[in-house]
Parts: sequence; structure tokens; C-alpha cells
Amino acid sequence: MDVSINGSPIYFTIPVLGGIKITASLVNTWLVMAVLIALAWWLGRGLTVRNVSRKQVVAEYIVTTVQGFVDGNMGPKFSHFAPFIAGLFSLSALSSLISMVDLFSPTADLSTEVAWALLVFGMITFTKIRTSGVFGYLKGFTQPVPVLTPFNIISELATPVSMAFRHFGNIISGSVINTLVYAALALASHGLLSLLFGWLPGAVGEVVRAIPFLQVGIPAVLSVYFDLFSSFMQAFIFCMLTMLYIASAAEED
Repeated sequence: MDVSINGSPIYFTIPVLGGIKITASLVNTWLVMAVLIALAWWLGRGLTVRNVSRKQVVAEYIVTTVQGFVDGNMGPKFSHFAPFIAGLFSLSALSSLISMVDLFSPTADLSTEVAWALLVFGMITFTKIRTSGVFGYLKGFTQPVPVLTPFNIISELATPVSMAFRHFGNIISGSVINTLVYAALALASHGLLSLLFGWLPGAVGEVVRAIPFLQVGIPAVLSVYFDLFSSFMQAFIFCMLTMLYIASAAEED
């Protein structure tokens, strides 16, 4: 049986391919990537040296902002990471924001954050090995004393775990709080109307008491933080950690 959210299946199967399950988070991630690719293609078309259009101004502003952000946090020698950081930030932010149009957010699925964290962890490990060599990388687990080797290994493996759970926890907690507040407002609205208009008889009283007046406006204000601000903030934090970990890995002996 397919699991569902609000009546929509979380996954569907493709019997022709041996019953492969295609999850909603996977489909929506593809959708987000398609939107980002189309946007990048549109912004990159028709660039000129003279008579610059507003579209080109926006494109150049995005590129220079991301490049300055990466150079300022990682150093000029890591300038080539700018496209990756821009893509990671855009993918994370938009994957969270699509919940505002009633689509299942890929960031509400822990497997999404785990995949991103493993990718970043692979880049961190590669940078360490390229900087110190395989022997130097392995030797680093025995520092400062060999007895700490097991703890150093655990600390190394904890990096992707902490990155994934931090991002997932903050996103899902916002959704849970939004749901709880919305339900609380519904109960408060019904209770207040029952107190004020409980004396109204029959169908008129039932209709008046059923008006969810506290659920109009207040959830929208909360959504500005939990859906909009939090989406960008969590994407920013994830990218910042990525840059700091990679830059730090390149400085290890």
C-alpha cells in the first residue's frame, strides 16, 4: 500500500522496472532542478557588452554576489566552488519553498539532506587527501595521541550526520510548529465564538461558531518566518558549513 500525505502518495511504483519506488521528494527535487536549470538558461541567454538589459544586470549581480561570498569565506583559491555553492543554496532554498504551493518539500525528507551531506563529506575527504596525501589523512586520526584514534574516527563520521540532521530538524520543526499553531488557532477560534455567540439558536449559531476567524492572517504571518525566512536561512547555514569544512580541510597538514 502506498503511504500518503494529505491524500497524495508519498511514492509510486514502476512495475516495468522491477517495482522501483519513485518518492514524492525525488519527483519534486527533479522539478526544482528543472526550474533552476530553466532559470539559469534564461538568465544566461543574450548577454551583451553594451546595452545591458535588466535581466543581465540581475544575472551579473547574482554571479558577483556568490563569487564574493565564496571568496570571502574560502579564499580566492577556492573560487571554482562558486557554482557548486550557488547550486546547493538554490536547490536547498527552493526545495523548502515549494511547500508554500502545497507541494511536498524534499527537505522534509531526511534522505535528501543525507544525500547532500554525503556529497559534501566526500568533497571534504577528497580535499584532505589531496592536501595531505593518503598517509597524512590516515595519520591525522592518530593526532594528537594514538589512543584518540577511535574518537577521531567518530568525530569524522559525525560531520555528515550533524549536517543532515541539523538541516532536516530545523525544516521539519517549522512545519510541526506551523501545524500545531494552526490547530490551536482553530480551537481558540471555536471556543471564543462559542463564548460570545453561544446564545444564538439553531443553524445560525452553528454557522457563526464555525467561522475560523483566528485562522485568517495569523498563519500567513507565521509562514513568512517558517517557510520563507527559515528556508533561506537553513540553506545559508548549510552552504556556510560546507565552505568552512572544505576550506579547513585544505589547511590540514
